Amino acid sequence: MRPAQLITVLEQEFTSTSEGHHTPVMLWGPPGVGKSQMVAQIGERHQVPVVDIRLSQMEPSDLRGIPFRNDELVEWAIPAILPCAERHGEAGILFLDEITSAPPSVSAAAYQLILDRRLGEYKVPDGWAIFAAGNRQGDRGVTYTMPAPLANRFSHFEVDVNLDDWVHWAYENSMDERVIGFLRFRPELLFDFDPAHNPVAFPSPRSWEFAHRALQKFDRHPQLLQGALQACVGPAAGVELTAFVNSLEQMPDLDAIVKGEENGVPQEIDLQYAVAAALVGRAIKAQRSADAAIVIGHILDYANRFPQREMGVMLVSDLHRAIGESLFQVPQFSEWATAIADVMLYQ
Repeated sequence: MRPAQLITVLEQEFTSTSEGHHTPVMLWGPPGVGKSQMVAQIGERHQVPVVDIRLSQMEPSDLRGIPFRNDELVEWAIPAILPCAERHGEAGILFLDEITSAPPSVSAAAYQLILDRRLGEYKVPDGWAIFAAGNRQGDRGVTYTMPAPLANRFSHFEVDVNLDDWVHWAYENSMDERVIGFLRFRPELLFDFDPAHNPVAFPSPRSWEFAHRALQKFDRHPQLLQGALQACVGPAAGVELTAFVNSLEQMPDLDAIVKGEENGVPQEIDLQYAVAAALVGRAIKAQRSADAAIVIGHILDYANRFPQREMGVMLVSDLHRAIGESLFQVPQFSEWATAIADVMLYQ
């Protein structure tokens, strides 16, 4: 399932806790596709804590707690890591990350916690959702087969990598437009993981975020840039991204484009992708300014100049993902939509 769809699933599962309809969710997927980040995004959206428990680092007794004597009775000291309404709040997310890396003896200790929302005398607060995530057995991680009794306590979703969803996330999180433009140009490199070769560094949504950080740190150190990018996304992808970044010296004047001045479209396809990504970035920066409609209008005018109209469609689609329905209020949008109507109908 696409990340954008899974975000909606997690959103509904979280909000359903107050109505008693929540079902624990298990997210499956290879490393680096954003499973943990999606859960964190739900927590940030609702401003609730995410209690991250790694069962792979625990013993079976760690969840149950420690017994202590109270007069003639033996009671259990509840572990502080478990959600508590008094300490953490009435609502939140209990996240069992890397659950497939936990030995069966430890995951068995979580059976009651996941299904019945309690463990001995401990009870998960009513407003808390339970999510889990883990790698598949073929992903070359440290994984165990999920026991059937545990699997039957979850609804299961597999995370698919989707470039459009990643681009939407990237613009929302101020990712470097050069990375976005490169992946529009080479979409197959968003995720390129072959577990049979067990690479150390490889392209994934997570490692492209590392590449974004590397560009900020090493942009002024060209002798180090390629090595830094290769350390993030692997040797081949790192070389390609470096070449792409170096080619951007031939880009047209973006300031002139957003001012509506005449400016040609580069012939090279990679530069066209780079220009499109950079213009979306300019639109985001101008969104809250007084001349936002003017800037966006000039970008729409430029979208009509691409020799391949599909490139203009991609630019405007990303523009819509980045700034939302305010795009439709710009006068040039209707002109652009009319001009490419046959392309949209074909798609």
